[in-house]
Amino acid sequence: MNAFLALLRDEQGATLYEYCLLLALVAVVAITGLNTMSSAISTGLVNMAQALTKGQTGP
Repeated sequence: MNAFLALLRDEQGATLYEYCLLLALVAVVAITGLNTMSSAISTGLVNMAQALTKGQTGP
């Protein structure tokens, strides 16, 4: 707990440890966003394939 409070009080520039924490946060956000986008893209492609198949085979 004391180390955390000392880190909060430290007014020097960012250390490698802080940069690594920031990079990890950005990575988690990017992975989450890409997973969400992949689901939406997959659904769109499935719908498009079904529409194309339906168009080829007729109503």
